[in-house]
Amino acid sequence: MTKIDIVTNISRDLGVDKVDVKIIIEKFMSEIIGSMEQGENVYLRGFGSFVVKKKASKIGRNITKKEPVLIPERHVPTFKPARVFSLGVQSKLKHTL
Repeated sequence: MTKIDIVTNISRDLGVDKVDVKIIIEKFMSEIIGSMEQGENVYLRGFGSFVVKKKASKIGRNITKKEPVLIPERHVPTFKPARVFSLGVQSKLKHTL
C-alpha cells in the first residue's frame, strides 16, 4: 500500500476530497518528522511509537581497503508497533500464510 492508496481509501470512506486528505496526511507525517528531528518521541496509543534511538560509535571495516573505519555515534528513527497492533497482524495473518 502506498500513500496515494491510503488517501484514496480515506477519501472514499469519509466522503472527503482527496486533496484535503492528502494535505492532512502530509501534515501528519511532517509533524512526526519534525518532532523526531527535535529529539522528541511520538506515541500514538493503539498504533505504536516513533522513537529516536541513539546508536553508539563503533569500529567497522572498509572491505575494499581491508582497514578499520570508525563509525560515529548517530541517532536513528525507529517504529515500535503497539501490542494490540502486533497481535492483530499476527491473528489475521496466522490463518492466511
